[in-house]
Amino acid sequence: MVAMSDHLTSRATRLLRLLRVGLHLARGVAIAGLLCPFMSTARWRAEVKRWSRQLLAILAVKLEVGGEPPPAAARPLMLVANHVSWLDVFAIDAVLPVRFVARSEVRTWPVIGWLSKKVGTFFIRRARRHDTARVNEMLVEAMHNGDPVAVFPEATTTDGSAMLKFHSSLLQPAVIAGATICPVAIRYERADGTPCVEAAYDGDKSVWDTLKLIVTQPEIRARLVFLPPLENRGLHRSELAHAAREAIARSLFPPVRDNRTETAGGLLTAAR
Repeated sequence: MVAMSDHLTSRATRLLRLLRVGLHLARGVAIAGLLCPFMSTARWRAEVKRWSRQLLAILAVKLEVGGEPPPAAARPLMLVANHVSWLDVFAIDAVLPVRFVARSEVRTWPVIGWLSKKVGTFFIRRARRHDTARVNEMLVEAMHNGDPVAVFPEATTTDGSAMLKFHSSLLQPAVIAGATICPVAIRYERADGTPCVEAAYDGDKSVWDTLKLIVTQPEIRARLVFLPPLENRGLHRSELAHAAREAIARSLFPPVRDNRTETAGGLLTAAR
């Protein structure tokens, strides 16, 4: 069991953060609805990056980046990451704005669903096999047009203490497009260095449930490690999915001397 932090924010601090999140979402709606049509692609990406960084700051999420994010010239590009929270999207966008793949239910979320569509998210109905082919075609087209994309091959979230199997179907567009595949390891910690399960959007939690838990934390450290790109020539999508998962797992849970696998705390080594 992970011990809960003894130091939580005050009720006033939580309410203030929630109010600021609401105002920030309203600002995002205004930017997306009024200014987006008149922005160049470069300016729009810069705005997404800035807005995401500001959201993390409002929530007292300190972003720490390890490894080397892919250069702007690395196109076509697909990021492949483990999935812990809806914060993952903003943590990645705060470093490198990309187009994500999300389940179709996200489109129905108030405000967030509309904003997600505006920033170019691809929505997939996972229960329908044919929909994967439709989304894959759009991903290939997006990468060929110079848009970096990101996928979460676990197809669901965890609390960050373990990783699920990577489903290879969403890596097929990278194979078709000959894209650079960059694995990204994501981990959340409290200020004392323990895993921050409050940030996890897992189990039966709603977005609202997770947000209320996030604002209880004085500080959350979001650690992103950009791992070396995978060789994408002549490999099957299942081989690429396996290689990406292994790379992320080694970063999150590096082997220890007795050859057992750590289930927490390993990302510090990789990030430094």
